[in-house]
Amino acid sequence: MTTVVDTRPFDVSVDGATLARLTAREREVLRCMARGETNRVLARQLGIAERTVRAHVTSVVRKLEVGSRFEASLVAFHHYEALAEEATAS
Repeated sequence: MTTVVDTRPFDVSVDGATLARLTAREREVLRCMARGETNRVLARQLGIAERTVRAHVTSVVRKLEVGSRFEASLVAFHHYEALAEEATAS
């Protein structure tokens, strides 16, 4: 039996330079995405419109060169500490 993992593993490896392309707000949105938050919840937490959250998510997916919000969330999950460190350094 073939599993999804066998047919298409997610490559969530990104380098520091790729993460550095994200703005502080995009990194904040990405960290929230790693926790599985919906756009509506993200908007409430960040005090911005849901439409603005969608724009940030679209930008994050494009800058990380991943195929979807899910893959961006996997990147965030695997690099959560690095994203948090960048936030405190800013």
